[in-house]
Amino acid sequence: MKKFTVTGMTCAACSARVEKAVSAVDGVTACNVNLLTNSMGVEGTATDAAVIAAVQNAGYGAFLPSDAPDAAPKPASLDDRREQNALKRRFIASLLFLLPLMYLTMGGMAGLPLPAFSPLSLGLTQLLLSAAVMVVNQAVFIRGIQGVRHLAPNMDTLVSLGSSAAFVYSTATVYRMTAGHAAMMHDLYFESAAMILTLITLGKMLEARSKGRTTDALKGLMRLAPQTATVRRGGEDITVPVTAVRVGDLFVVRPGESIPVDGVIREGGGAVDEAALTGESIPQDKTVGDAVSAATVNRDGFLVCEATRVGEDTTHAQIIRMVSDAAATKAPIAKAADTVAGVFVPVVLAIAVITVVVWLLVGQTAGFALSRGIAVLVISCPCALGLATPVAIMVGNGAGAKHGILFKTATALEITGRVKTVVMDKTGTLTEGHPALTDCVPTEGISEDELLGIAYALERQSEHPLAHAVVDAAEAKGLSAQPVTDFEAVAGHGLSANLNDSRICGGNATFVRELAVIDTVWEKRAATLASEGKTPLYFAKDGQLLGILAVADPLREDSTRAVQEMHKMGLHTVMLTGDTARTAHAVAAAAGVDEVIAEVLPDEKEAVVRRLQENGRVAMVGDGINDAPALTRADVGIAVGAGTDIAIDAADVVLMHNRLSDAVGAIKLSRATLRIIRQNLFWAFLYNTIGIPLAAGVFIPLFGWELNPMFGAAAMSLSSFCVVSNALRLNRFRLPRVGDGVTVHIQGMMCHHCEAHVREALENLSGVTVLTVSHESGTATITGDIDETAVKAAVQAAGYKVKKIQQ
Repeated sequence: MKKFTVTGMTCAACSARVEKAVSAVDGVTACNVNLLTNSMGVEGTATDAAVIAAVQNAGYGAFLPSDAPDAAPKPASLDDRREQNALKRRFIASLLFLLPLMYLTMGGMAGLPLPAFSPLSLGLTQLLLSAAVMVVNQAVFIRGIQGVRHLAPNMDTLVSLGSSAAFVYSTATVYRMTAGHAAMMHDLYFESAAMILTLITLGKMLEARSKGRTTDALKGLMRLAPQTATVRRGGEDITVPVTAVRVGDLFVVRPGESIPVDGVIREGGGAVDEAALTGESIPQDKTVGDAVSAATVNRDGFLVCEATRVGEDTTHAQIIRMVSDAAATKAPIAKAADTVAGVFVPVVLAIAVITVVVWLLVGQTAGFALSRGIAVLVISCPCALGLATPVAIMVGNGAGAKHGILFKTATALEITGRVKTVVMDKTGTLTEGHPALTDCVPTEGISEDELLGIAYALERQSEHPLAHAVVDAAEAKGLSAQPVTDFEAVAGHGLSANLNDSRICGGNATFVRELAVIDTVWEKRAATLASEGKTPLYFAKDGQLLGILAVADPLREDSTRAVQEMHKMGLHTVMLTGDTARTAHAVAAAAGVDEVIAEVLPDEKEAVVRRLQENGRVAMVGDGINDAPALTRADVGIAVGAGTDIAIDAADVVLMHNRLSDAVGAIKLSRATLRIIRQNLFWAFLYNTIGIPLAAGVFIPLFGWELNPMFGAAAMSLSSFCVVSNALRLNRFRLPRVGDGVTVHIQGMMCHHCEAHVREALENLSGVTVLTVSHESGTATITGDIDETAVKAAVQAAGYKVKKIQQ
């Protein structure tokens, strides 16, 4: 998808017009225009020149971001601030002329003293003040006239027509007053003409301020990227712009500095805060050979890294691009609003004309009929309809990115919340993805360390994943490996070797039974372990059975809790795996999964997902190459961040962190976004459905309800602001996490020494584990057996104050 910046759009009718014009260009297969970000995404073979020409012929401007007058990187909020400041100046200038105008027209009714002007002088003064307001807001008239000239009337057309009608009618009345009709003073509507423009400007100012906040998360991501890097060249450390870093360069990162590009640590080590990318609050320990990502922060330690991805290829840049591209797409739920917005302005113009004609036909004065027509023009708001969906999508995408959940398209953000079934791969999704030692069962007279030590000596010679699990467990206990000779490996069965003067062996029952006696008691123990989804490994020495080690791929820490949350949300859970049925059912029982489909080949997973779709929308969560077809077939494919590039490319949603609970968070965020969109659309349709008949005077014969055009303008100016403000509530979304601990908000920490004092004080508390301490955020994260009174006392004894303790 190629992205363009579009200028001149002010409402949903504008974006609908641009989208229609570009979609008609030969070679364009898809076009999505985003009013919120003034951007357009175009797919197809059409040339850039043809697309830009189509936009210009529709009465607007377009250019590629790289062709902007200043294409250099700059804060994303700069244009927002400029727009807000311009609208603020326009509103203040309008107010300076509007206030005396309102005093002259309304002051008498409030009992305030008025200047001793003749009626004609008073009318001329109102005319001049109203004209001044119209000059200040001339941009509204310019855009409105341009819309009519290109046969694409927009919201500015409605406002300028309403204001102009009131001004022209009042001006004609002033001329009639020169003929001695002083009583016509009450037929002047100059204050309505000026008030309409001022209120519209106020609404636009509030809307611009709120719209600026909808992209706060994206702006925050962009600000995280450092502008310079310290590169080691010729034995010297020099500071260069981050754009000058090339793949293969060595760069230095000191404590407290942000990592400029993606790389691999070549020297040193430290704790790296990856919260910006993954949402993980706990810094990750990194050492030589570990990968680091741009925009993450080195909390302690000195790192020398080799650049592996720079510029637009870094993980950070890809996240920004993914969030931005998602905002350029359109959710299916927005189609109805877009259809209405496309014909909204012409329909409103027709209603306004009909309103004036009908009131004149029933015998009302021209002033009354005109007032009703003006009210219809200024209360109608296509913007609320046009903004209802994109603002929620933008804020929802930003909230997801802040928590390490990336939706590739607006459709993905919408559909994720509509799924009925969640299909999960077993290995690497429900489980850790690598085997670990779970049980050590020695025979009588053999200690656990002796059994594990012999297994260690044998298995360290093998590259099999199960061997790695045994080796890791032995090394974790600090055991030393004894040297072996005459090592032999029988693929798929087991290992044997000479240890000192003995022959040792290990493997499955068939292999070990050839070299040692295995009685039925141990066969039953092995069967019990196997029924729990574990792989039993027998070990023997000189024909004597030493015991059994059981290895399994353990469940992720949050898998059971995540599945429980899915059940609470009414979701049907399915585990889809190529593993044996016995192992699959054991894992599923531990996790609480509803349905198990085991012994499925990679190319069969896609067919299983297709079958499950007969009962409703399906989300597939996976991480491997073998999951890619199923991820593509599912209504929503969700890839965990540590998965393969193929799985991530095939998915619609990417979880930056390896947590199944983040899949739950993605579904909850999608549902929250859908709820906001429905509320916004309901408000927008209800507002116009009730507001337009009210303005036209439909309720006057029934209830005597009559709407002054000024109040209509106020309602219209606030409608878009309400829609945007409602969407901003998504910024309060908090991702459900498992085991995140308790956050202690501490006052008085100023530096790393303060952090050390607080950490020491908290670590001295019995049963408390300190996860993080940060003077920058003024918080400490702890877990364990927490006594709030003891925590407060410990922090106070260290010289600081606890403001609050948050679960």
